[in-house]
Amino acid sequence: MPRSSGRRSAALVVALAGLLAGCSSGEGQAVDVNNGGEFRFVQGTPAGEVIPADERQSAPEFSGTLLSGEEFSSTELAGDVAVLNFWGSWCAPCRVETPEFQELYTEVADEGAQFLGLNVKDQEQLATSFLETKGITFPSLYDPKGQVALAFRDYPANAIPSTIVLDRQGRVAAVYTAAVLQDDLRTTLTQLLGEE
Repeated sequence: MPRSSGRRSAALVVALAGLLAGCSSGEGQAVDVNNGGEFRFVQGTPAGEVIPADERQSAPEFSGTLLSGEEFSSTELAGDVAVLNFWGSWCAPCRVETPEFQELYTEVADEGAQFLGLNVKDQEQLATSFLETKGITFPSLYDPKGQVALAFRDYPANAIPSTIVLDRQGRVAAVYTAAVLQDDLRTTLTQLLGEE
């Protein structure tokens, strides 16, 4: 084997090892899924900050089919605070985050908050199995091509996991990339639910 070929092979092994290490840790990272179908890790924000009300922009409207088979439109979120979580069954941080979302959803569902998962770059059977295994009861939209994430192109929804929180007027009020700490999200929801 020529010496230059050996160097390239060694460099490839090191690069793959680095990618796998990032994938397995999942801490502070998310995967960019809209860059031509390749997975690329991006640095996540450590905690979401609530955007001041006078600086919030309206979220784009979207629709699609839930993993349960029912049709869904974002107009169904109107009047409630909404947590939109972009996830995939292949995403290690999502395996930790999603059950915590379920706990929080149970706490605030009767207070005017809705949760919606947006499953991207996934196989329907794997996504459905993930939800059943984790005991997730809030709905998830099946979006294998990431079209809803593209609709949120002004926000980092192309990184998985990402979470976008909408206020009661359907405006983007907080954005998280990478996994969300349950206490951070609870604080954000408490603030938004308390707004007039």
